[in-house]
Amino acid sequence: MSVLKVFRHDVPASIVVFLIAIPLSLGIAAASGAPLLSGLVAAVVGGIVVGLLGGAPLQVSGPAAGLTVIVAGTIGEFGFAGTAAIVALAGGVQILLGVARLGRAALALSPAVVHGMLAGIGLVIALSQIHVVLGGAPQSDAWHNVRELPAQIMGIHGASVLLGLLTMGLLVLWPRLIRTSLLPAALVAVVVTTVLAAAIGADVQRVDLPGNPLAELTFPRWPDAGPGPIALAVLTIALVASVESLLSAVAVDRMHDGPRADLNRELVAQGVGNTTSGLLGGLPITGVIVRSSTNVGAGARTRASAILHGVWIAIFVLLCAGLLEMIPMAALAAVLVVVGLRLISLAQIRTYIRHRELPTYVITAGGVVLTDLLTGVALGLAAAVAVMLWRVARCEARVVESETGEWVVTLTGTLAFIGSGRVARALATIPAGRSVAVEVHLDYLDHGAFQIIEDWREAYEKAGGTVTVRETHDGWFHRATSGRLGDGKTTPRRFGSWSQWQDLDRQKRDAMAAGIQEFERSVAPLVRPHLAGLARDGQAPEQLFITCADSRLVPNLITTSGPGDLFCVRNVGNIVPRFGDGDSSVGASIEYAVEVLNVRTITICGHSGCGAVRALMTGGFAPDSSLGRWLHQSGVQFADCEDEERCVTTNVAQQLANLRTYPAVRAAEAAGRLTLTGLYFDLAEARMYTVDESQGTRAPVPMPAAS
Repeated sequence: MSVLKVFRHDVPASIVVFLIAIPLSLGIAAASGAPLLSGLVAAVVGGIVVGLLGGAPLQVSGPAAGLTVIVAGTIGEFGFAGTAAIVALAGGVQILLGVARLGRAALALSPAVVHGMLAGIGLVIALSQIHVVLGGAPQSDAWHNVRELPAQIMGIHGASVLLGLLTMGLLVLWPRLIRTSLLPAALVAVVVTTVLAAAIGADVQRVDLPGNPLAELTFPRWPDAGPGPIALAVLTIALVASVESLLSAVAVDRMHDGPRADLNRELVAQGVGNTTSGLLGGLPITGVIVRSSTNVGAGARTRASAILHGVWIAIFVLLCAGLLEMIPMAALAAVLVVVGLRLISLAQIRTYIRHRELPTYVITAGGVVLTDLLTGVALGLAAAVAVMLWRVARCEARVVESETGEWVVTLTGTLAFIGSGRVARALATIPAGRSVAVEVHLDYLDHGAFQIIEDWREAYEKAGGTVTVRETHDGWFHRATSGRLGDGKTTPRRFGSWSQWQDLDRQKRDAMAAGIQEFERSVAPLVRPHLAGLARDGQAPEQLFITCADSRLVPNLITTSGPGDLFCVRNVGNIVPRFGDGDSSVGASIEYAVEVLNVRTITICGHSGCGAVRALMTGGFAPDSSLGRWLHQSGVQFADCEDEERCVTTNVAQQLANLRTYPAVRAAEAAGRLTLTGLYFDLAEARMYTVDESQGTRAPVPMPAAS
């Protein structure tokens, strides 16, 4: 990127991140029981060192609230100089993990455990720092903080309470009142309370920094402890810092459309950063989602923003330390209370409720609060494994009588011998001598469970009943019985057309009704939980997908997407009329998608053999007809175009240009919140190509970048 673009985008973003990093770094150091300078050292190293080496260019690293509890415990056991040595060693472990290319392995940890851990840490931070806001001191653990809180609230308070409550109020209200990233709420809150404290001459505890920061750095010293406790502390900091950094990098990837993160390189960079920070007497470093999201939102384009933010902190500490010493500690504690509570995300809780992982989240968080971090994470992992085993071994059996008198048994999930008793009890409820259809949607069927169903079938048919087995997954019964049961159809019918699974006479008579019946019987049991969640929570699609109404083009099939993924607009020729011209239905969909649904991408997809493009090429339509007036809104002229494929891609490029005539689209694209793409689908090849908007040519869709 050119120097001009760095000055235009990255320098302003770096200043915004610098402004929010100062109070957070001081507050995290205070909450950890570490020297305040150590938080600033970690912020400088995280910005400059990790910014230079990192594999996630837009991620900003520094001291993180998620490590506060761990660091506080480590300092209490080994002292700060010993903790600095442990941080340096933890960085070495991270380097080894990155060199061994284990970056992705860290993401195998259940997100419910990770977020539950962060929620527990956030609650511990909030419970301890609220005592500082109220003019007291934090207790030794969360239980004692809760027990002493009523007495602290009823006690005698000084100006610190006013300053702390004002800080929290500004942190909550400022983003809602002033919508600009140039004035971060944390900075505004700390500055306002600092000025107020100075104006009223409040006698409160303030930030205390050494007069000569470089001369007062705390260098590491080997901890006075056995190898076991030291190794445990090193591994704890290394693993928690690694997981938090990698999860943050993945989250930041979703916020921008630039290069994807190289997680192994990022892990090595985090290790180098922690080793450097430990050797200089700094706190441990992780990728921090608060600073990173601020960085992306402020318009950063390259790693220059993260590096410069570290430079600004270093200059400020060396030249303006006196200003920092005016900040009341109650204000920093209030910042940490809000930051801690924000680690408990209601959106994540709703997600885990929807995915039935809330027990794992709650057990992890509760374990961290009531015991310690390692015990809490261990309890969370045990809960995650228990939930997984429960799901793996769970099979749902549903028995209903249809309107035609046929009894339908639907088996979904995984059926092993330990769950076969439930199926046997369900089958036993079916009256004798009836027609029974067994709908099988199983991920796995072991021989013991199969034998129970097979024995029931044989006994039921001997008693005068009939049993038909229909399968839409892997054909467990078809393979096991070598054709004796079922019809052998193992291809999911939803991927085929009516003609592929209906006889010709049935197609002619009631294809739609038969298709609906097939959906309700074969597909609905698979998608019902997901659709129920969408019905409850509403839609939040990733993309607006504008394509042709051609019956051969199936958007969800060619994009391997499902319910809730695409907001679709289909019309003849995938045309987007220019803003203010003619038909407004397409424009209404565009504005709704951008302004209400907040889609991040709009894709226009043309295809080979497009009848609308052929009509434009040949002029084979009446100009005053509805079709003629509609095609005229495309804005393309194909009088000299003989190559149909080039005409289709040219049409896609023109519709992208028409799309940019909409003010909502231009504003969102300029703000970096929206990306426009063009695609060409070759029906004969069943292959997708990207469209070069400037030249109207096609190219293979690039493979996703691997980390």
